[in-house]
Amino acid sequence: MHSQNKTVVKSLVILNLFRKHSTLTLNEIVRLSELPKTSAHRMVGSLTEMGFLTKDNQGSYSLGLLFLEFGEIVSERLNLRKIAKPYMEDLRDKVNEAVNLTIRDGDEALYVEKIDTDHPVRLFTKIGRRSPLYTGACSRIILAYMEDQEREAYVERTTLESIGIKTITSKSKLKEVLHQSRLNGYTISYSELENNTVSIAAPIFNYAGQIAGGLSVAGPETRFTEDKIKELTQQVKETAYRISKELGFTESNV
Repeated sequence: MHSQNKTVVKSLVILNLFRKHSTLTLNEIVRLSELPKTSAHRMVGSLTEMGFLTKDNQGSYSLGLLFLEFGEIVSERLNLRKIAKPYMEDLRDKVNEAVNLTIRDGDEALYVEKIDTDHPVRLFTKIGRRSPLYTGACSRIILAYMEDQEREAYVERTTLESIGIKTITSKSKLKEVLHQSRLNGYTISYSELENNTVSIAAPIFNYAGQIAGGLSVAGPETRFTEDKIKELTQQVKETAYRISKELGFTESNV
């Protein structure tokens, strides 16, 4: 592990050089990084093979297109949070329940924004929290709208562990719920991440019609009556659609 960490550090030392220099030769990388030439050569070779660096015909290196892809992902996520926040505040004012925004981060959902309610009894969820994609409405709505092959692969490789008293731990049941969520355009969870709570989530799409995140309202089960759930579901779906439109989504993208 210690050796692996040293390798990562050396790689980052090299990559950081390109923050000030658009192109560098191997000799320049060795001089500026103060790494042994053999180590620098090995690191540069690995970074080039992985797409982090690219080499031109003159033998000079520059940052690879992979960084452009990462930059676009970061930009999209930041834009989503910025665009969604006023809509989330408006939704909270209408329903007086906590509103959450999640994005996918690998096999997890990451909570990137939350607008809280002034109810004395409320569900506590902090920004930065992570949850498995299979459980909780705001996580599972992302899973429901992932590409079919990717979604199936996730379900097959994932162990469905119980977190709340009603966490779905059956893969066949999960597949049914995911299918129904796509038909309905929303999903509801009861006591899946936190006991005695309810969450209702709808998908947010980007300009390409791909799932960009999940929007949910959540709170104690005692306040989520049948009539209120119908109202909240409609409000969440409408708000998620408005955010999607801001991201450039149209029905023709689907």
